[in-house]
Amino acid sequence: MNATAGDRRTVRALLDAHGRTYAEEAGIRLRDTPQPLYRLLVLACLLSARIRASVAVATARSLADAGLKDPRRMADAGWQRRVDALGAGGYRRYDERTATQLGEGAELLLDRYGGDVRRMRAAADGDPGRLPAILQEIPGLGPAGASIFLREVQGVWPELLPYLDDKALQGAARLGLPTRPEPLARLVAPERTSALAAALVRAALDEDVVEDVRGRAGK
Repeated sequence: MNATAGDRRTVRALLDAHGRTYAEEAGIRLRDTPQPLYRLLVLACLLSARIRASVAVATARSLADAGLKDPRRMADAGWQRRVDALGAGGYRRYDERTATQLGEGAELLLDRYGGDVRRMRAAADGDPGRLPAILQEIPGLGPAGASIFLREVQGVWPELLPYLDDKALQGAARLGLPTRPEPLARLVAPERTSALAAALVRAALDEDVVEDVRGRAGK
């Protein structure tokens, strides 16, 4: 399916209204450096639970405000401090289990990868197909969480481009856009693919987003 002028209008409307990445919402300035990558990994863990995205984003901010921005500080914080930071962000339903998982994940990252998420990328040896399984070594990060991380990180790990998974493609279908990653990605500049992915996921999850974009695009 080739892109049309209508597709381009739809994508412009989608990005204008809903094109913030989840990392941006959580206050993460994503770069290929250890701390922002770790904070994104934590955000992906939080977003993968059955909880509103807004709560997960607020909780990622709360953990950062508590100083838990890197795996060493996360591991050393202790379970109760992690519980308190999760609760302050509104993440109460899963706070005790998640506090345990965040501690275990930080320890694993320190022991196996020297606390540096970039070494997980290196362990994939240039093969993006290996990354999901490597990421899922982190407790609490299942297939959905790995996809969230990869959708967001493709802006700084360009070998992933275009990473538009089933959830993003579901949003594309609801908006009448191409439903294969390559033609869909061609509707934006490469550096905007992460934003496109996040916006498409919002369309997949929320019919109000779909209706809003249709209205803006004159459909």
